Amino acid sequence: MDQALRDLASYLADALPNEVGSGEVAHGELIVTTQRSALIKLLTFLRDDTNCQFKVLIDVTAVDYPERDERFDIVYNLLSVRLNQRIRIKAPTDETNPVPSVTTVFSTAAWFEREVWDMYGVLFTDHPDLRRLLTDYGFEGHPLRKDFPLSGYVEVRYDAEQKRVVYEPVKLTQEYRSFDFVSPWEGMTIERLPGDEKADADADEGES
Repeated sequence: MDQALRDLASYLADALPNEVGSGEVAHGELIVTTQRSALIKLLTFLRDDTNCQFKVLIDVTAVDYPERDERFDIVYNLLSVRLNQRIRIKAPTDETNPVPSVTTVFSTAAWFEREVWDMYGVLFTDHPDLRRLLTDYGFEGHPLRKDFPLSGYVEVRYDAEQKRVVYEPVKLTQEYRSFDFVSPWEGMTIERLPGDEKADADADEGES
C-alpha cells in the first residue's frame, strides 16, 4: 500500500508540478501540501483523473499554529473507493487571506467549510452560504483557535423577568485556582498524617 501511495505522489508531482508541493506517506495515506490558489485545480484533478478517482470528500478541517505567519492549515481528506486509497491535502492560510471554496468540485464541502469558518474564522471565497454552523447567532470569536479563552467571551442565561434568553459578558464566580502540582504525599512535612490515629486505635483493639 505504501509503495502505491509513493507512486501516486510521483504521479501527481509529474502531472501538476506547479500545484503539488511536498508529499509523504504516513498512517496509510498520502499527505500532499499545496497553495490555496491551487486547491480547485488539484482537487478537480484528483476527482476526475482515471489514475486517482478520489471522488469522496470525507472531511474539511483546519489546524491552528499561532506562532506561524500563516497560522492555519486547511486540511482536505479524500477517499478513492475505486483504488482503496486515501489522500490528505494541506494548504496554509492566515486570518485575513481567504481560501477558495471547493463546493464547485465537491458539493459536500459547503457544510465542512461553514464549520471551519465557525470554529477557526477562515474565510472561503465564492461559498454559497458562509454562515456559522455550530455556534449561536451573535457568537463572538472562533472556539477552536488556540488563543480563544476557555471561558469564552459571553455567557447565556434565561432571564425570568424579561422572559427571554440574554447574553452577558462572562463573570467568573471565583478566581482561577493555581496548582503547584506537588503530590500531597510528598508535600506533607509532618510525620503523621490526619487519620493515622484511627489506624493506631484499630491496631490496639486487634492486639487486645
